[in-house]
Amino acid sequence: MSRRVASPTYDVIIVGAGHNGLVAAAYLARAGRKTLVLERREIVGGCAVTEELWPGYRVSTAAYLNSLLQERIVRELQLERFGYRVDAKDPAFFSAFPDGRHFFMWQDHARTLAEIARFSPRDARVFPAYEERLERMSQVVEGLLLTTPPRFPPRGPLDLLDYVKFAARLRGLNPKEMASLAKIFTQSAAEFLDEWFESEQVKVTLATDGVIGANGGPRSPGTAYILLHHCMGAVAGHRGLWGFVRGGMGAVSEAIAASARSAGAVIRTGAAVAKVLVRGGRARGVALESGEEIEASAIASNADPKITFLRLLDAPDLPPDFLDAIRHFRIEGTSCKINLALGGLPEFTACPGAPGPQHRATMHICPDIDYVERAWDDAKYGRPSARPLLELTIPTMYDASLAPPGKHVMGIFLQYAPYTLREGTWDALREPFGDRVIALIEEYAPGFGSLIEHRQVLTPLDMERQFGITGGNIFHGEMSLDQMFVMRPVAGWARYRTPVPGLYLCGSGAHPGGGVMGAPGYNCAREMLKQG
Repeated sequence: MSRRVASPTYDVIIVGAGHNGLVAAAYLARAGRKTLVLERREIVGGCAVTEELWPGYRVSTAAYLNSLLQERIVRELQLERFGYRVDAKDPAFFSAFPDGRHFFMWQDHARTLAEIARFSPRDARVFPAYEERLERMSQVVEGLLLTTPPRFPPRGPLDLLDYVKFAARLRGLNPKEMASLAKIFTQSAAEFLDEWFESEQVKVTLATDGVIGANGGPRSPGTAYILLHHCMGAVAGHRGLWGFVRGGMGAVSEAIAASARSAGAVIRTGAAVAKVLVRGGRARGVALESGEEIEASAIASNADPKITFLRLLDAPDLPPDFLDAIRHFRIEGTSCKINLALGGLPEFTACPGAPGPQHRATMHICPDIDYVERAWDDAKYGRPSARPLLELTIPTMYDASLAPPGKHVMGIFLQYAPYTLREGTWDALREPFGDRVIALIEEYAPGFGSLIEHRQVLTPLDMERQFGITGGNIFHGEMSLDQMFVMRPVAGWARYRTPVPGLYLCGSGAHPGGGVMGAPGYNCAREMLKQG
């Protein structure tokens, strides 16, 4: 009988090599902690990966644009040294409308105002004030991203002091700005935009940021904050801009992983964690699906809250009220990603010619707010949208190395495709739904279907299976008011620690939520280092 060799003991084990787990590992390793990252798949990155789906085509399979990754993390982890490069989109948006008109938003402020004026001179006059208001609110909220939420409910004078410090962040806002900030957490994106603009074309182009990844339509309360959340990033120092990562989104994860390795972190792929080992009331290590057990002084889970607490732990290890709260944590997704290999570029009836500036933008197919709301109406009753909101991107317009010469990669991110269906299954409906999406694009770009050489449709069920995110929710849980800040993932446990001593949460299910920003991993590492 062969004798089993004991695994080495680590200071920290990170469960999952998504970008947040890698950020946590990099900071912990830089602080001298002996750190091991364990990843179920054969590549690192979680949803931020680049995969060669078809020969010669390298695709950002899930996450597809970058902006929210915190500049402090980019700087401190020296990500540019490890190959991190981002090209800011210009134009930022292109919207095609059924009446043959189109709308661009550019990096150049004057060009954007001229575009808005074609639809509403009044909206062009107020747009600078709108941008300034968003900028002011973004600065306040962004200041909270790399902050550990205060204890809720507060338990003593020191906890109350944290709330005083939080309130101090608001002092720079004037009364109107403070009122807007208070409202934006409960308003719908449509209500927020109605206060500023009259043009349906302008409003719907801006409203898409309020519903991407959300379980709600533009008239659902809380979607105004999702809009603000998507405005808080920066590319090359320019706030509010989004861009394409050279080499695809996997290059973000690979750069963070390289930084972590350079500091001494060990990263193992093909190493699926089956259990967090709890002994004597404390997390002591993990057991892999292979049967191997690895000890560590502390564990940080980059998995979502449902997987972390309902699968990796046994129920007796957690308080019953906490378990009940986690079971009620809302985490089903409604987003679908379609990846295409194209033999050429689409020609839009509203803006003929290829290549053109429209192909360098995020291209919207969603003519008005009512259209998007009707798409959500389908989803909330368990039906894939008959006419979904579509965001199209072509990263090969910035990085031709992602496809063979003369060919292109297109990503379609769409709302809505509910995880739970009232009738049928996603395995049966996946390809028909993909066909419906292509037919919709054909209405705006005739002949588009003939350009497609390969296709991958990722429903929420597919995202759950492939990336290990419960319900296929790209944010690791709904980003609604009752599941944010001091309430994320549940009240009383928003400070990265968990009811099991030695176990931490470092993924998007913790504050400040989803998006490729790295903030949950950064904050979690800081809290772990405080423990010595």
